[in-house]
Amino acid sequence: MDARAPLSPQELERYARHIVLPEIGGAGQQRLKRARVLVIGAGGLGAPVLQYLAAAGVGTLGIVDDDTVSLSNLQRQVIHDTACVGMPKLWSARASLERINPGVNVELHDLRIDADNARALVSHYDVTADGSDNFETRYAVADACAAEHRPLVHASVGRFDGQLTVLMPGNDGDGQPNPSYRDLFPEPPPAGLVPSCAEAGVLGALTGVVGTLQAMEVIKLITGIGEPLVGRLLLYDALAARFDTVRYRART
Repeated sequence: MDARAPLSPQELERYARHIVLPEIGGAGQQRLKRARVLVIGAGGLGAPVLQYLAAAGVGTLGIVDDDTVSLSNLQRQVIHDTACVGMPKLWSARASLERINPGVNVELHDLRIDADNARALVSHYDVTADGSDNFETRYAVADACAAEHRPLVHASVGRFDGQLTVLMPGNDGDGQPNPSYRDLFPEPPPAGLVPSCAEAGVLGALTGVVGTLQAMEVIKLITGIGEPLVGRLLLYDALAARFDTVRYRART
């Protein structure tokens, strides 16, 4: 697929419901086609992010994951199915995305992202969506995106709660620096303080809600529509069906 080529008749039909939106139109759909998005993790959050971005026509999706599909993943990682148990998540995710939209280019990165390789990786993409499940990866990705001046859509979940924000390097409209991940979370919590999903559990549908919101923020960044969650942390309480927003600023 040539991302620079005009939308084909098939693409015009596939994305017709986008194109009739004045906020997106043909120009916005062309921006989606040209976009390169890196998704960290093909798990609970990465699954809906990848599925909706592929369906939306994002031209290139990079996936970072070094794990295989296990039976316990299937309760929430809906990009995989039972036949994929034991398969590398990268292969399973690519096959699923090709079924959704064969026009999307999928790039696979079979590795665990860390402070040594993160900058080189994020520099090849326009936007990064982080759906990782550990603090080491989150900080490495956030620091790399800040250093490479790449926007980052960060999300996390636990039990029945989720959170989402957008980290945008640079300044806001008033010339003030946008906050970074370390402005929001200066240091990782002590080891063992925050239980993992395997230890504490997580409601499967929760990852679908938060991951879909994450995909929406990516689409907003690419097309330039709406107001991204820059300087705002969106909190979702699934049991109460309640959304709250907390504003935060760069530390001076």
